[in-house]
Amino acid sequence: MALLLTIIGAGPGGYVAAIRAAQLGASVTLVENDSVGGVCLNRGCIPTKTLVSSAELLRHVRNAADLGITVSGTVSYDLAKVRERKDKVVATQVKGIRGLLKSWGVTLLEARGSLLSEDVVRVVQKDGKTMDLRSDRIIIATGSRPSSIPGIVSDGEQILTSDDAVKFKDVPASILIIGAGVIGSEFAFIYRAFGSEVIVADLLPRALSTEDQDISDIVEREFKKAKIKFLPGVKVETIVKSASGPMTVKLSNGQTLAVGKILVAVGRSMNTENLGFQDVPVATGRRGEIVVDDRMETSVPGIYAVGDVTGKMLLAHVASHQGMVAAENCMGGNAHMDYRVVPAGIFTMPEAASVGMREHEATAAAMTVKVGRFPYRALGKAHAMGAIEGIVKVIADGSSGKVLGVHLCGAHATDLIHEGALAVQLGATAKQVSELIHAHPTLAEGFMEAAGDVIGSAIHVPKPTK
Repeated sequence: MALLLTIIGAGPGGYVAAIRAAQLGASVTLVENDSVGGVCLNRGCIPTKTLVSSAELLRHVRNAADLGITVSGTVSYDLAKVRERKDKVVATQVKGIRGLLKSWGVTLLEARGSLLSEDVVRVVQKDGKTMDLRSDRIIIATGSRPSSIPGIVSDGEQILTSDDAVKFKDVPASILIIGAGVIGSEFAFIYRAFGSEVIVADLLPRALSTEDQDISDIVEREFKKAKIKFLPGVKVETIVKSASGPMTVKLSNGQTLAVGKILVAVGRSMNTENLGFQDVPVATGRRGEIVVDDRMETSVPGIYAVGDVTGKMLLAHVASHQGMVAAENCMGGNAHMDYRVVPAGIFTMPEAASVGMREHEATAAAMTVKVGRFPYRALGKAHAMGAIEGIVKVIADGSSGKVLGVHLCGAHATDLIHEGALAVQLGATAKQVSELIHAHPTLAEGFMEAAGDVIGSAIHVPKPTK
């Protein structure tokens, strides 16, 4: 008899776990109260990147003269069609996932699931009907939601969360974005491209504070070039709404702003409420995250958790890999999660991407490292594209020369990072990377040159002065 597996949540962790477990022979029931694909597909990765594509094209057309192309008339956009395209892309992807689940024999229940016991999931359907599913194994994949700031209540109209912003109902004349992390920075460039006056405020001293300092520096410089005002080290103290005009915002630096909308982009909170933990003692951490080991198993044997709800790295591809690990282990395997080599992409303008160790992390750990840098403006392909803003940075172990981290900011950075990820995972040295023949002219040559800069063999850099 096939193993009975119930998964609560059909985001990139849950649906991937469902398909992998079905491939391994499990009888899988997938319970989802909202929409297949989770936050990533419906309110995160895919819709925002679709908006980024429209925003980038708008920027390119406006700058077409720089490449010798004449555009006649006024360059404008049709917001309804931008939104329609975004929704169509999402719907296509959702349909595709539903088709995959069906092809693998996964039973999809559009309902809310919670733990009734260690081997029973209670399912409440949208019509109120209840059923209890006996399960040999259970995977919790309920994801996360936008975090809030005490005293600032989102209303979906004037004060937005990222869930609201991705609907893109209008383009405000002005917007204050609270938070200069990944979400805040991406939306800053999106709104600015469509014409909003954008102000970004953050308590921390730099944008993208979790990234390498060099990446933050470039993004802040691009903020300035795009006329996005960045206010580091400030807190929003009060917001006064107006029925007929802009809101009045007072900041901790004494400044007062008048803005049409506010986007709160200060991170994510885990969805661990109403899961039945009062009956089944699944351990949670101080942030509400479900505590798991590297096999993705919780404190209760036979119950696993994957994705944002675990509070690890809140990335869709991490959730999917966790889902595969959990599925393997549910079926008697011995798979383990390794977070040391996880590439991350940030869809600012230009893009940023990273994998492995940051320079400030190496410094904090008192490690001896060598650092190589290579600017996009030294790449022939970057000039041909008209995209010379950016850098490739390689961090290598000071003694072995092994690549410990790679950081990029520039055109197609989110695609280029995977060569760096492979180097880190395989333990390649900077010398080995620098000796790999790269096609010319390409942006990937920047990785070769940055690796060469680590060992002093980069060709297209000036001789250092003493």
